[in-house]
Amino acid sequence: MAGFWGRRKREQEELQAQDADLARRAEQAIVAADERIRTSADELAFATAELGDEMTADFRAALDAVRTHMGEAFQLHQLNHDEIPDTAEELRTRHARIVQLCQWAEDLIDEKSAAIADAVNRVRNAPQVVAKVRADAAALEARVPQAQATVDRLATRYSDTAMQRIAKSAEEAAQLVVFANHGADVFERRRDAGRNQEAVLALETATEATRRAAALLDAVDDFEIEALRAESTLAEVVADSRNDLAALPSAPDAPAVAAAALALQQALDGLAPAGSRTDPFGELTRLRAANTALDAAIAAARYRAEHPLPSIDAVRHALDDADRQLGIARGLIEGHRGWIGADARTRLAEAERLRVDVPSLLPAEETREEALSTARRIAQLAAEALQLAQRDIDSSRPNQGWGGGNGWGGGNGWGGGGRGSGGGDIVSGVLGGLVIGGLLGDIFD
Repeated sequence: MAGFWGRRKREQEELQAQDADLARRAEQAIVAADERIRTSADELAFATAELGDEMTADFRAALDAVRTHMGEAFQLHQLNHDEIPDTAEELRTRHARIVQLCQWAEDLIDEKSAAIADAVNRVRNAPQVVAKVRADAAALEARVPQAQATVDRLATRYSDTAMQRIAKSAEEAAQLVVFANHGADVFERRRDAGRNQEAVLALETATEATRRAAALLDAVDDFEIEALRAESTLAEVVADSRNDLAALPSAPDAPAVAAAALALQQALDGLAPAGSRTDPFGELTRLRAANTALDAAIAAARYRAEHPLPSIDAVRHALDDADRQLGIARGLIEGHRGWIGADARTRLAEAERLRVDVPSLLPAEETREEALSTARRIAQLAAEALQLAQRDIDSSRPNQGWGGGNGWGGGNGWGGGGRGSGGGDIVSGVLGGLVIGGLLGDIFD
């Protein structure tokens, strides 16, 4: 008993220490959050003077929301120190709520303060940014004629389809350079008018315009290298495809292989003749797909040669065996429902679920192997259900019957006979199932 009271005393002391720590954290949190609100208000005033009301509206709304919720925190703190006694649970709940409110307030201020600081930095750094935009635009403008000359030269070697990705690149880059310079002009006018949010937006769009123009001109420079690589790879795939077609006599004789070989030959015949304007990207894609399809068809034919497709009769035989297994398991479980556990029932249910899908798999050749595998799986599940059900029945058999002696009505079994002749175990199982089904009362009625 002394040990019990000692343990209770230690638990109470630990709880009191936790409550004291929570109260201390609540007081510290409310002071820190209130001070953060005051410094953030000063930060908002400076930001408004630099950015204007429109760009600081989100920060102002966040501070208003924080002040509203902190009012609840101050009210809870006041309740903890009024003249009305409070329970330990009430104090604990209020302190936890104060900590939660203060943490939310600080997190929201952190988020909005970071955003406003980023906006202030953008405005302060805007002169350097706009100078960079104008410098980038000038450098890009100087690249446009060279890019156009490259496009014109490549157009004599590659088809319109291949050139589609860069045909208008130089022209579009020139338009973006003009737009970037215009955005820089708009920025300066809006900034001078004190419309900082519009000024920042104009500067951001100008910066994005120079980035996109650079990407377009870089794509023109990269195109020729990519096209040469595609031509080199195409030559390798052409050689490999011709070798595959030459090796066809050693491949399995199958309709799918013949069809894939014909498609590959047509892809080879469809290649642009030497000296003409070509599309190495499109030709490589088509030829690679046909080459891959022939490889897959040969691999599938070889697999089928090594693993013959089961006949429909074999699948039906396996399905008949599965049905027999299912019937035996179902009959045993239905006849002894009161004794059967979850494992046996689950195996039977899964076997019956799989059995429903087999007819749709049987006729088609591509699903016949799956049908055979499913039939064997059904038989396995049914056998497991039967084994588990028998285990449940054996473990649930009563050692004695009901009534006097060793059976109902005396003797060793029902009606006084032995267990073998009386059938007490079977009837007990039936009765168990009837109890589960709620029918036992009707029988005795």
